[in-house]
Amino acid sequence: MFRIGKEEIQAIENVLLSGKVFRYGIGGECNRFEERYAQYLGVKHCLMTSSGTTALTAAMVGQNIGPGDEVLVPACTYIATAIAVLAAGAIPVIVDIDESITISPAAIQAAIGPKTKAIVPVHMWGLPCDMDAIMAIAKQHNLIVVEDACQCVGGGYKGRKVGSIGHAAGFSFNYYKNMTCGEGGAAVTNDDKAVPRMGCMVDCCKFYWTDRQTDESLFVSNGSRASEIEGAVLNCQLDRIDPMLNIMRGYKKRILAALADTKLKPIQANSLDYEAGTHVMFVLPTEEQTLKFQQLTGSGIAGKTGRHVYTEWDPIFEHRGAPYDALNPYLMEANKGCRMDYRKDMCAASLSILNRTAMFGLHPDRTEAEIDAMVERLRKAAAEVL
Repeated sequence: MFRIGKEEIQAIENVLLSGKVFRYGIGGECNRFEERYAQYLGVKHCLMTSSGTTALTAAMVGQNIGPGDEVLVPACTYIATAIAVLAAGAIPVIVDIDESITISPAAIQAAIGPKTKAIVPVHMWGLPCDMDAIMAIAKQHNLIVVEDACQCVGGGYKGRKVGSIGHAAGFSFNYYKNMTCGEGGAAVTNDDKAVPRMGCMVDCCKFYWTDRQTDESLFVSNGSRASEIEGAVLNCQLDRIDPMLNIMRGYKKRILAALADTKLKPIQANSLDYEAGTHVMFVLPTEEQTLKFQQLTGSGIAGKTGRHVYTEWDPIFEHRGAPYDALNPYLMEANKGCRMDYRKDMCAASLSILNRTAMFGLHPDRTEAEIDAMVERLRKAAAEVL
């Protein structure tokens, strides 16, 4: 969470005092946020959900991804990306990242098989994927692209907001994201035909609010509705997002420029001018040098974040995809031909990159003096390590 304050408190108070906490109603906070966020992204449809995971699942089901389908996911992402694939009944296939710390277009091309239905480019740590290359591959092979923009709220790619480029996308608004209401998410798309199915995933009993006589596409689900309190907070947060990201993008560019004369190698940037700017990262030659650099600078190491690396996804490796065998995608007859032989060394190239990547989080409330001190600390460490 970057910033939250009196505006959000007042918005929550207004909702509670109105007595209208349930999201259905004309002119409600959730409706208003969905309309505003869709306009902000440049998409036609936005549905608020309870989390980024449920948003991704709704986006996938809206695209008819399900049993019998493989979905390519990157070796570096939160496990929820793979969980959303399983929740739709499909099988996640893990592929390598490149030195942008996002999914490798070359690895995508190499991994496509007869059961491959979709690609999930994950804009990790505010870093956009190479969407031009990914969309070209998807078009060539008739694949669906569902963007996982959970960690890149407000970020963009070559002038377009992430989430607006693929066929559908999911966003997260939990505590750790650029924009937050504590928990929550949003599924977005430009696909009119996908909206009823997405809506069923969001609302467990959507048929109550539609024409029950004529709409045969409706089905029941567990549901993942948001509340008016979340909508109220997000309407305030949406007003904050761009100024904060502009500050962090500026800080990142300043840091990179100040260190350009050192031997530090920044990660590959797919769209530096439009990314979220929440992290600065450098790829070092060896893991040993990266560990020493970490000790000197207090950096994080991308390969040591636990659940963001595929090797830590225990339930995936153990094929525990549901509470009952009959519901487990790994045991479904339709998925028998899908690839699900996961190995800890299957994406060794990704592990090498991640274990050599030092990462530093930025914040819009850092001072100029703090940025100068950070630059000096990195410069001294680079001189000693490289």
